[in-house]
Parts: sequence; C-alpha cells; structure tokens
Amino acid sequence: MLAFRLETLEEAKVILMFHVAGTVMEIFKTGLGSWVYPDPAFFRIADVPLFSGFMYASVGSYLARCWRLFDFRFLRHPPLWSVHGLAVAIYINFFAHHYIADLRYLLFAAAALLFARTWIYYKIWRVHRRMPMLLGLGLVSLFIWIAENLGTFTRTWLYPHQMVGWSAVSLGKLGSWFLLLIISYALVAAVNRPAAINDEGGKTP
Repeated sequence: MLAFRLETLEEAKVILMFHVAGTVMEIFKTGLGSWVYPDPAFFRIADVPLFSGFMYASVGSYLARCWRLFDFRFLRHPPLWSVHGLAVAIYINFFAHHYIADLRYLLFAAAALLFARTWIYYKIWRVHRRMPMLLGLGLVSLFIWIAENLGTFTRTWLYPHQMVGWSAVSLGKLGSWFLLLIISYALVAAVNRPAAINDEGGKTP
C-alpha cells in the first residue's frame, strides 16, 4: 500500500496502532473464551493468529482510503478531543465489562449525543452528497457484521454458541462493531483532521 502510494506513512502508522490494539484485545478475549480460532496457525500469539490483527487494521485502512477517495467533509463535527475521549472509554470497556458493569449503553448514548447533528459529505463524481454521520457509521457496522457472519460460517473463528453448529452472529455484536468502528474512526481522524463544510455545501476556509 505504501509502495503504490495507496496510503500515506501517517495513515500506515495509525493502521499499525489499530492492528496492535486489535491483537491485544483478541488475546484477552480468546483467553476468556469469548471466541476461538479452531484451526492451527503457524503465526500466532497465544491462541490468536496474527491475521486477526490485520482484520481490525483493514477497517482503519478502509476508512483512510475512503476519506481521500470521496473527499470527506463534515458539518458540525464534534471536537476531536471528545471523539478521542469516547474512543478511549470504548476500548477500556471492551476489557472492563468482564469485571464490572458493561457501560456500552452509556457509550451508545454518548456517541449519539456527539454525532447527532453531524453530517458527512462525500464526493461522487463532482458533487458532494451527504448523510447523517450516525447513519454512515451504522451502515459500515452492518457490513462488518455481515462479513463476520461469513467469517464464522467458514469457521475462521467461532463463538461458543457456534461450536456445535453454525448459526448467525447475534445482533448484539452489531453494537460491538459500531463501538469498535468509532475507535477506528478516531484514529484515522487524528491524521486526516476532519475538514468543515458550510451549510450551503461549500468548503469553509
């Protein structure tokens, strides 16, 4: 990706950070039995094959690539410090909810408050079109959840309820992917710095 200039060095650094963060979470979650990788792997850490980190990193790579290809602009984007604070809280909760109360509903509410008035503008051909930011995040999460169903159907990894026979991944995981997507978005936004667009659809100075 770097050799063909499909990603910048700064984007690659962010994607590497997400790879590491995802791998650490995978090691923790598989250690608790949240899911398993049933087949042997040569390149692994504990019970986690290294390709799992690339799956997380691919989400960040997708966001970074789309950001440039579709020339993302934003209306009423929340301050980056608030987005990064939410991302840190989400990451901590992925670990902490095994020991204390799960705060994901508060995190959903915080995300809704942060992005409730935010619109994302994306350029198709020469025209910027728009959609609510929350809708965009929800749609990407849905497609990741569909991909996860394909991943478990092929037994790349399995949840405990799928050990005796495949069944669809629970809709609860859709919420998990939504929260994880915010972490990825926060990392990519740290590099790309969301550019504003005014109410008439033009770029602000």
